[in-house]
Amino acid sequence: MPSDRPVTVYPPSETGGRRVRIDGQILGTAYSLHDLTVFLQHAGLEGWDDLDVAASELIDWRGGGPDSWEQ
Repeated sequence: MPSDRPVTVYPPSETGGRRVRIDGQILGTAYSLHDLTVFLQHAGLEGWDDLDVAASELIDWRGGGPDSWEQ
């Protein structure tokens, strides 16, 4: 996934999980860092693991970082 495809992870919702948007398209709701990693792998970051995703500067974390999944 090239860096010109912005990744946004929104704040945790009241029911848990965080909405994930890549390149303007909502991919779904991630309930853990692993869920987000799977979304990103399907979007082209094959070979990335949870640690790669947590450290990536490609992600705009809103309302908390990679350790925040509940409100």
